[in-house]
Amino acid sequence: MPASRPDPPPYPPRPGLALRLLTYLVFDPLIALFTTLFGCASLVTSLWDRSGRQQHAIARAWARTLLRLTFSPVTVLGADRLPTGPAVFASNHLSYMDTPVLFAHLPFQFRILAKQSLWKIPFIGWHLHRSGQVPVDQSTARSSVGSLGLAVAALKDGMPIVLFPEGGRAATGQTGPFLSGAAVMAIKAQVPLVPVTLVGTWELLPIHTYTLRPRPLLLLLGDPLPTAGLTTRDADTLTQQAFSIITRTYLDHSAS
Repeated sequence: MPASRPDPPPYPPRPGLALRLLTYLVFDPLIALFTTLFGCASLVTSLWDRSGRQQHAIARAWARTLLRLTFSPVTVLGADRLPTGPAVFASNHLSYMDTPVLFAHLPFQFRILAKQSLWKIPFIGWHLHRSGQVPVDQSTARSSVGSLGLAVAALKDGMPIVLFPEGGRAATGQTGPFLSGAAVMAIKAQVPLVPVTLVGTWELLPIHTYTLRPRPLLLLLGDPLPTAGLTTRDADTLTQQAFSIITRTYLDHSAS
């Protein structure tokens, strides 16, 4: 059964003048500076780092720098549940700060699935291409299937995949409906699907806002969902399992 969905949490009130000034005069310039510096380092490293290992280490350093800069410590729960081999990690998507949390605290190299439109943005697109991330083209059904095929090939080569199955950031702080792509990839590659729940990033930087509200964050790893013996006909059921686990976990911990 789908998890119950209470009224959405209240939108964070407009921050005070001091916090807005701190964001615009300190946080934002430093985030832009460190993103540029680490991004340049990653592009240079990509000239010889075909494995992506060094580039991933740079991305992790960038992510940890941003979290320290914004005074947002992260507590990780469930690290003992991590599978030993490749897997698909499906996370709820609350904020632009979700990506730094995942890069900083998932203790292995991985690839992300991101909208293909990001590949067209100068610098960002260059980095995504050179670091081997997987573009998702949802313009047509055939293109979408091709994108999933690239991710499945990476999984079969032993590379974990991380994605946001909602397809975009949550507008209200609630988990939105999941697309079935994560489950399809996991089933086709015959690897586990791991539910990942982020708590606190929506309050840190909600959608359509630009002021950071520093706070402690949570990253919770659920039990891997096995796919052995499943076929793509089971994708919707597996998707609903992951959605229910993440929604319930988020409600349990965001209320605490």
